[in-house]
Amino acid sequence: MSNVVVSEFITLDGVIEGPGEEPGFDRAGWAFQFDRGAEGNTFKFEEIRAAGALLLGRVTYEGFAAAWPTMEGTGEFGEKMNGMPKYVVSKTLERAEWNNSTIIRDNIPDEIRKLKARVDGDILINGSCGLVQTLIEHDLVDVYQLMIFPIVLGAGKRLFATADAPSTLRLENIVKAGDTAILTYQPARANGAAASDSL
Repeated sequence: MSNVVVSEFITLDGVIEGPGEEPGFDRAGWAFQFDRGAEGNTFKFEEIRAAGALLLGRVTYEGFAAAWPTMEGTGEFGEKMNGMPKYVVSKTLERAEWNNSTIIRDNIPDEIRKLKARVDGDILINGSCGLVQTLIEHDLVDVYQLMIFPIVLGAGKRLFATADAPSTLRLENIVKAGDTAILTYQPARANGAAASDSL
């Protein structure tokens, strides 16, 4: 059974919107102000190596699909991104032309459960705020890997904005990465997932 791993760039006030260029969001580009260092690059590389599939919302998918196939100098990381299976959740996207891409249109929670049963490796989600919030609501997130940037935006889409009750997470790992810190959490209910004793 695969883990659904949510990987986000996130501000100190919980915003995940617009870490890079994002039209229509006047505070976009905040992640580029900071250095994530060699530790951050290594963490992201290991994260993609552990993934058996990418799961993305439409907006994130379209941004990735426009960039990765033509990106040069990315080596093994780029080869993995372009070659691995990709699933995009969208009711409006007509075609998913990025290599090895499949559209999920309906019954999202059920389809993700099916993916968890058949994907070999983690199911990795980057960005995709609306999709992540849907998975949180259906208790389908197994791991959160949050690269925290030392900035407060004061506005923007927040990761846990739709939570309607308290929810406890268990801290599994901390990595100091340049100006950032990467915190790995599991939902407290995830008794079946492997836990780290590194802290």
